[in-house]
Amino acid sequence: MKKILVINGPNLNLLGSRDPEIYGRKNLDDVEKKLNEYLTEKNLDNSFEVEMFQSNHQGDLIDYIQSNKSAHAIIINPGGLTTVGFPLLDALIDSEKLSIEVHISDIHKREEFRRNSIFPNYCASQISGMGIEGYVRALSDICSQSNEK
Repeated sequence: MKKILVINGPNLNLLGSRDPEIYGRKNLDDVEKKLNEYLTEKNLDNSFEVEMFQSNHQGDLIDYIQSNKSAHAIIINPGGLTTVGFPLLDALIDSEKLSIEVHISDIHKREEFRRNSIFPNYCASQISGMGIEGYVRALSDICSQSNEK
């Protein structure tokens, strides 16, 4: 079974209660449920599994990536590290995993300081502004790319 890491950075522990007018009322448990429902609906639950992880500490995120060498791919929402998380980006690059960056809100239509993610050049794609459906889109893209090989 191919493990897909779903990594969420600083402040995403507050998803569902923090700025619901921007991020909605769904939380990380809802994200995990939607991802598992997708795998079941597409009959992929025997081929892929998702493993969720969230931390407000960059070192914990790095340790998690480095301790999961056998993982197949990474869906990452760097949260508060989107523009400044160079050590996290290095860990992602060093992992050599298929990676997709996800943002719940459209960072390109928000405040200037949120627009300059450091991750897009090193991820297969960036999904922004789809709410938690962006995670499902990322999972779908990973599963599709994996089945093409």
